[in-house]
Amino acid sequence: MSTSKETKTHAGLVDETLVKLYFFMALLFLTASMLAGLLMSFQLINHNPLPSIPLLSPGRWRMLHTNAVAYGFLANGFLGALHWAIPRLTLQPVFHRALSWLIFIAWQLVVAATAVGLLMGEAQALEWGETPVWIDPVAQLGVILVAINFMTPIARMKGPMYVTLWYFMAAFIWTPLVYAMGNFLPQYFVSGSSAGAIGGLFIHDLVGLFVTPLGWGLMYYFVPILTKKPIWSHGLSLVGFWGLAFFYPLQGIHHFLYTPIPMFLQYGAVVSTIAVELVVATVVINFFGSIWGNAGIVRTNMPVRWFYTGMVHYFLTCLQCAFQVTLTFQKIIHFSDWVVGHAHLVMFGVFTMWIMGIMTYLFPRIIGRDWASHRLCEYHYWMSTVGIFVMASDLILLGLFQGWSWAALEPWDASVEFSYPFWVLRVVAGISMFGGLCAFLLNIFLTLRAPAPATSASPALAKA
Repeated sequence: MSTSKETKTHAGLVDETLVKLYFFMALLFLTASMLAGLLMSFQLINHNPLPSIPLLSPGRWRMLHTNAVAYGFLANGFLGALHWAIPRLTLQPVFHRALSWLIFIAWQLVVAATAVGLLMGEAQALEWGETPVWIDPVAQLGVILVAINFMTPIARMKGPMYVTLWYFMAAFIWTPLVYAMGNFLPQYFVSGSSAGAIGGLFIHDLVGLFVTPLGWGLMYYFVPILTKKPIWSHGLSLVGFWGLAFFYPLQGIHHFLYTPIPMFLQYGAVVSTIAVELVVATVVINFFGSIWGNAGIVRTNMPVRWFYTGMVHYFLTCLQCAFQVTLTFQKIIHFSDWVVGHAHLVMFGVFTMWIMGIMTYLFPRIIGRDWASHRLCEYHYWMSTVGIFVMASDLILLGLFQGWSWAALEPWDASVEFSYPFWVLRVVAGISMFGGLCAFLLNIFLTLRAPAPATSASPALAKA
């Protein structure tokens, strides 16, 4: 579709400036998060570049690393993509453009205030929910306003509803409930093992009921556009959606196996986690069936390459989950670096890659010109892909060695000593991933500086 025809069709529906700003802020917070992650990785090999500074201690930077990814990068990236996709799917504008801008400004202040609060030591004792208590009500209001702003055009649309919107609506309903559950119940209403159970649900539901439905929903939107083919099976798309809705909310307790939490809850989490892997298999089969006979597009089309690399990583992550949640496997890998490798594989290898693919596709359309350097697009992809593969493989293997060492009752110091070379390789992999991000930022800068094209023809799709 030409730019002029697309602009006419969607005139007044999409605020492209807002989409661009969301992407810029997402990249800003991703940069900060990756720098914090590198700081942590250097600490593990006794090369902390900022020693003896309490405000910049590794423990605080570690929380900044995870929160900047979840609420700074992923949330901003998804909100930018939603502002592009939902008006096009519904042919309706968002509830109110002023509300969109209010949410944008307020969300950046929330993420920045969270970073300051964490560095000042005002964190809650909840993994992925460390946001200071005085920020939680504002963030809760923000996710509710996001739901109102996007659910309104969906409610106004007429005709059949594409599966993408099913995922979006689920996320808009689930996310406020998940945030309230994780940030208010353990803090004010429950304690002990009950708080641990709720914390486990929050940790996993944040990924499964906020990030996952938005990520897969956007894949159901962008992949058919780029491949110019419909999704292979509508029936499988429904299996994927309802399987996610039924099984994912039940599996958060698998973070706390061998704890005082009742065993029926632990067994239920194990069974539902394994079931989710079967559900994910149907989704991945559906998407790979969609490019059957046209697999070369993964090589020639850079956004599609990002998308399908993330899908492979998603399948591997859930396959890994199906093993690691069993009680037998937990005896080995609990508290080990296996868990760290697993977390990086899903957060960077899946959702970050999907957002990078979306940005690679949309930036030329928003800026109005093709990428300044396709070589830098290749550098971005390969440095990121090789980096996350090396990091995840390195930490997963290390986790097994650590678990076997502890099971053999070897001294703790022994596991620290043999972990050192693995941690050095982790630093190298992290530098590669950060180098890929720098290549992308440089490419954006060069593209913005390039002269605008003389014609209004649609820019190329970032072919490699």
